[in-house]
Amino acid sequence: MKRFTLMDIAEACKGEYIGDKSLLGETITSVVIDSRLAEKGSLFVAIKGERTDGHLYVNKAYELGAVCVISEKVLSTEHPYILVSSSEKAIKEIAQAYRNLFENIEVVGITGSVGKTSTKEMIAAVLSEEYVVHKTQGNFNNELGVPLTLLAMPEDTEVAVVEMGISGFGEMTRLSKMVRPTICVLTNIGYCHLENLGDRDGVLKAKTEMFKYKEDDALIFVNGDDDKLITIQEDKTTFGLGSYNDYYAADIENSGENSVSCNLCYNGKKLAVSIPALGNYMAVNAAAALAVGKALNMSDESIVKGIAGYTTVGSRANLVTTELIRIIDDCYNANPNSVKASIETLCGMRGGRKVAVLGDMKELGVNEKELHADVGRYAAKSGVDVLVTVGTLAKNISDNAEGVESYHFDTVENAIDEIDTVLHKDDIVLVKASHSMHFEKIVEFLKEL
Repeated sequence: MKRFTLMDIAEACKGEYIGDKSLLGETITSVVIDSRLAEKGSLFVAIKGERTDGHLYVNKAYELGAVCVISEKVLSTEHPYILVSSSEKAIKEIAQAYRNLFENIEVVGITGSVGKTSTKEMIAAVLSEEYVVHKTQGNFNNELGVPLTLLAMPEDTEVAVVEMGISGFGEMTRLSKMVRPTICVLTNIGYCHLENLGDRDGVLKAKTEMFKYKEDDALIFVNGDDDKLITIQEDKTTFGLGSYNDYYAADIENSGENSVSCNLCYNGKKLAVSIPALGNYMAVNAAAALAVGKALNMSDESIVKGIAGYTTVGSRANLVTTELIRIIDDCYNANPNSVKASIETLCGMRGGRKVAVLGDMKELGVNEKELHADVGRYAAKSGVDVLVTVGTLAKNISDNAEGVESYHFDTVENAIDEIDTVLHKDDIVLVKASHSMHFEKIVEFLKEL
């Protein structure tokens, strides 16, 4: 970390420092909200969550070497702590103050309904060829993940790539205030969090709150194939699949074996790239990375090399091969846009029958049944051979997949009990649902077949 003292922290969060005043000049080495991650020099922020209260683990944090604690409660300790009214508010204010210490870096803020994490990883892979890059780990993209990402920036960071996820209005404003992006990247506007945001226009409004605290000369990059993003009035650069975009992917070929090749085009030039991942949509992510890379004056050679070095994170379109079948493990999360993209990937692969195991998609609001039904119609039109649905809402998928061999189960456990009777040797099986459906249990079962 850059030099960041207990006095700096207390001033940033307007907290009351309690303890030995001679320690106010002490610097911290890390900021954690999990006491088990505390180490010598850490600042432990005690947060009361849904499952547990961080204040219960203050002593554990001190034992592991924490130099100070942010607390909402008066503590009985000889160690220094900073008393605040809200630990969650405090960590955001501390993160904002720490971000402000980095005056000359580029900060790439990434948001969208689908593909935030894969786009973040693609852009980071490219920029790392010529810059010292700090990026969001996993999908630490919410109002706790973003401040932790910022507070983990090493002193030598030249570019920070920060994923920003929201579920309601106002959240992106708070994230943007901390991040202060110099580059804004928006992947798409889809059907997600509609219980809070209403419709896609609401999603657009919430996502573009990012612009409220962007730097005055910030660059904006948007998917020019998205009918909502192209309505943004700010000056913008577009990327996508259509040749009308400033940066676009053409001649896409999916090998079906964890590799996509395409030509990335800009200013009359073509760059042949190979992307080590599943799905034609990865070409769009590559086009976004090209756009950002060129904005930061990177060479074509470095960009091509960076794209080739991309790696998938978590359960996002991983291809797993067993003795019986191939599994597309894409069960991290789901909304109508991402499910359709995954179905396209499935049906574009060479080999045996195309089997889609799909579950409930959450937080879709009043039109949730119709949005599930539309996925069913899309599956039938796309050429899915076998459809397995799990959950109350997902039944609308199978009920509307006319002509497709379909099976429905009420629970994941019921599906696991019988799914092996549905599958044949050499099937290609897509597994996708909202995270709360715990479809990772299905993936683990299938791996043993």
